[in-house]
Amino acid sequence: MSITFLNRSIWQRIFGISATDRPRDDKGWHYESGKLMIKLDLVPELTEPGTAVRFEGKNLPKRVLVVFGEDEQYRAFHNRCTHFGHRRLDYVPGTETVQCCSLNKSTYTFAGKKIHGPNPKPVDTFKVEKNGEQLIVQLT
Repeated sequence: MSITFLNRSIWQRIFGISATDRPRDDKGWHYESGKLMIKLDLVPELTEPGTAVRFEGKNLPKRVLVVFGEDEQYRAFHNRCTHFGHRRLDYVPGTETVQCCSLNKSTYTFAGKKIHGPNPKPVDTFKVEKNGEQLIVQLT
């Protein structure tokens, strides 16, 4: 398997600046009872295949990266590289991978398996269910 790396500047990699944005409308999601609930009509950034959004803050206990793959399947990851600094992850468009935003370019499959980099273990993935226009990401 060949690995595609995100085109990032050295400064973006050194400072761990994520390429993935947060949702524009903060009202489009909330956390309750171990679940991240996302209203797709308020988070249109996740309605086109090949997109991703990062969720963090509010009372969310873990940072979460949600990817809508080009295969039109939703996937969610603990948005924390398992390597040094616990940097955020970014979706690599055109692939079935996510990648750390740091210098080492640690890369994981959609199943969370490490395929490149010094990261010591897989990244955690979460179950995603689509119910109408709502995504439910099970964090517990």
